[in-house]
Amino acid sequence: MSAATIADPTDDAARDPAPIVPAIAVHGVSHAYGARKALDNVSLTVPASRFTALLGLNGAGKTTLFSLITRLYDTRQGSIDVLGHRVSREPGEALRLLGVVFQARTLDLDISVMDNLLYPAALHGIGRREARQRAHAALQEIDLVDRAREQVRKLSGGQMRRIEIARALLHQPRVLVLDEPTVGLDVASKSAILRQVRALVRERGVAVLWATHLLDEVTPGDAVVVLHRGRVLASGDVADVVTSAGGTDMRSAFIALTGGAPEAPA
Repeated sequence: MSAATIADPTDDAARDPAPIVPAIAVHGVSHAYGARKALDNVSLTVPASRFTALLGLNGAGKTTLFSLITRLYDTRQGSIDVLGHRVSREPGEALRLLGVVFQARTLDLDISVMDNLLYPAALHGIGRREARQRAHAALQEIDLVDRAREQVRKLSGGQMRRIEIARALLHQPRVLVLDEPTVGLDVASKSAILRQVRALVRERGVAVLWATHLLDEVTPGDAVVVLHRGRVLASGDVADVVTSAGGTDMRSAFIALTGGAPEAPA
């Protein structure tokens, strides 16, 4: 009988851990609307189990990028992977891993809160009994279980947004993307939604890509991508971006990177 083979501890495969697959990897993506280029050779990485802020003024290309990640538009130049699954080749698997909250409200105002959760759950193949259990638990988590039978139109804007986030999580995705989720909300609602989403990262390890034009939604512990006029100007941890831009904080770094862009995020 031959002796068992013992791995050499100096062997690279034995020493190096398996590479961590990013939650989202965008490589060389461009997109145009006729003659207008909305994205120009965009590359960025959203780390697993991190909160990543996609920071840019209105018109920077954030919504276009989200439309490509979620396959509302086809990627014609470049590639997008969700946890290693190419969106253009494995759309079903990629989208199964993704939860999405769009900037525009997408709830049906004329049906109940519960029905707004049960219908998309069915589209994800979740059985009705399981879907109802998940929906009830989600509503308890955001303190809206007592509104389950009410029409959505009776809720406030902040409550509607929290329902949309709960709905996006029903199929238990590992990545959550949100496009300007606090637009039009009051300060208290914005804070509540940010707390809710950051808790998902901290407690469940969900990776988040949060598009915003508001600097006060970015914290020092975040990863950040600065998108301006369809191009990525900087990306990395907030401290590294600030240092490389020669700024003293994220606001001064943003202004330095964009050449003193008017209407810099507040």
